[in-house]
Amino acid sequence: MPLIPEEPQIHESAQGPRVTAPAGRPTPTPRPVPGPRSTASPRPGRPGPGPARPAPPVPRPPVAATAPVATENRSDERSAPQIQLIPAPADGAVDAAEEAVDLLLESGRAPGDVLVLTTGEQHPWAAHELSFGEAAYWAQQDTREDVFFADAAAVSRAAVRPVVVVAVNGGSDEDLARRLPEAMRRATALLIVCGDPQRVNTVLGAGV
Repeated sequence: MPLIPEEPQIHESAQGPRVTAPAGRPTPTPRPVPGPRSTASPRPGRPGPGPARPAPPVPRPPVAATAPVATENRSDERSAPQIQLIPAPADGAVDAAEEAVDLLLESGRAPGDVLVLTTGEQHPWAAHELSFGEAAYWAQQDTREDVFFADAAAVSRAAVRPVVVVAVNGGSDEDLARRLPEAMRRATALLIVCGDPQRVNTVLGAGV
């Protein structure tokens, strides 16, 4: 049965009663109270000019699901993860994967729980970080502090995480037949695949 994630509703708090100063006494001007500093930083995107690194991924505003999500439970001896398929064209698979990550983070998932794999062109964040060297790039995975983006061709180097999101943005059917089962083995709770439903179902049916 198709599942469509619902956007969280934010309710405004009711205003309290107004307080008026006694007659004849001037109303004191409220002094500003400094609030906590925000430590949020933008999610990784396409790197801009200059040597600065893009900030690690953090939640963006809620994004409404534009396509139904088909769910399928698979079980085997090692308790395989749940599989969700998000229909998306190859040129929109990365955007669909990023929206899926946003919904995961907004639902309470920790950024370090999520691994994102691309089957075609590298995610811009991964490509930019690799320009600083593979050692520094893979070290960020080991910290498990943020969402980690990687090429599906290097899935054997990816650490196991509760959620794996695969953007099917390229690659042959033979490559997908190898990469998707490997991606499933990296997920302990949930595998989300963003791509052409017919192609993905054919590959999963043959490779899992």
